[in-house]
Amino acid sequence: MTSNPTSPGTSPSDGSPISPQSPPRTLNLPRTRDRSPSPMRGHLIPSPLPTRRTRTFSATVRASEGPVYKGVCKCFSRSKGHGFITPVDGGPDIFLHISDIEGEYVPAEGDEVTYKVCTVPPKNEKHQAVEVKITHLAPGSKHETWSGHIITS
Repeated sequence: MTSNPTSPGTSPSDGSPISPQSPPRTLNLPRTRDRSPSPMRGHLIPSPLPTRRTRTFSATVRASEGPVYKGVCKCFSRSKGHGFITPVDGGPDIFLHISDIEGEYVPAEGDEVTYKVCTVPPKNEKHQAVEVKITHLAPGSKHETWSGHIITS
């Protein structure tokens, strides 16, 4: 009697018997890319805002050649990675991305900053702050460094 490779108790590939204690065989399918275990997966929309890493060279040059403005940090969320600056001369609030902050401190509400402006594609109607530097820390508030140390001003 010959054993049928597809009969129960035999391995389909080589016809050898499979014991009940041996682990079940799995298919070797091509692996798909592993996903990170983000709790927000499926809820995030890719950001259309150009960060320092994705900004084109020409946009960086235009921004660096532009004038320096002064403003006050309206809000900033380190966990979200963005905030807003209120210009000293008035006008609408300017978007601030975490990648455009220069210096050792995380901006806090009330900090005086200097910045340059870059337009936001695709329509180039809105602006975002680039080369942001904190000039004066808000008095009486706690400030955090990027490494996590807390400093009271």
